[in-house]
Amino acid sequence: MIFLTFFIGLIANFIGYIPPGNINLAVVQVTLNRGLKQALQFIIAFSCVEFFFTYFIMHAARWLSGQVHLDTVIDWVMVILFTVLGVITWLHRKKPPETNYSERDSIKYGILLGFLNPMQIPFWMITGTYLITHEWIEDGRIALVIFSIGSAAGAFLCLFLYAKFAEYIQSKFALSTKVINTGIAILFFSFAAYHVVKQVYLVFFKHR
Repeated sequence: MIFLTFFIGLIANFIGYIPPGNINLAVVQVTLNRGLKQALQFIIAFSCVEFFFTYFIMHAARWLSGQVHLDTVIDWVMVILFTVLGVITWLHRKKPPETNYSERDSIKYGILLGFLNPMQIPFWMITGTYLITHEWIEDGRIALVIFSIGSAAGAFLCLFLYAKFAEYIQSKFALSTKVINTGIAILFFSFAAYHVVKQVYLVFFKHR
């Protein structure tokens, strides 16, 4: 049962990080600009935070589900986050990659984005509630710890594959730093625009 709980957490969060978002795009950016070693440090730091994040959300899922306008708050937080990441990436698009980075930079970045990851709240509210109500996992303290460890492992595995894919693309195509950062910045702005359009639709058109 312990192994099954771990495995379910791993698979669930692995699937959760497959769609492009702020975290896996950040991993791609770190890999291309700083190298795989720095990306691994980012991923490890992020995955450690993901353990605590998952454990907290799973415990607070019922309370969070009762909060009014939580989805709206998350959407606007994501707009701010994607816009900030896009602006920073855009401003540094012409800056050549440095050869020496402090190891703490990627670790701090991973920890920061681990906490600034609001899209995981609705993901675990839906996924966690489904798994518990269908008795795929138990809601006891030990079970949720094991599940959260699996969740961290799933995040690590998926993000590591993103990093390896980015490294592979870089080895096959001679992409300049400007092209890479410009593309990532455009994606960040696109995701921010998506959340804005979503909220405009929900507020002004859906209930008409």
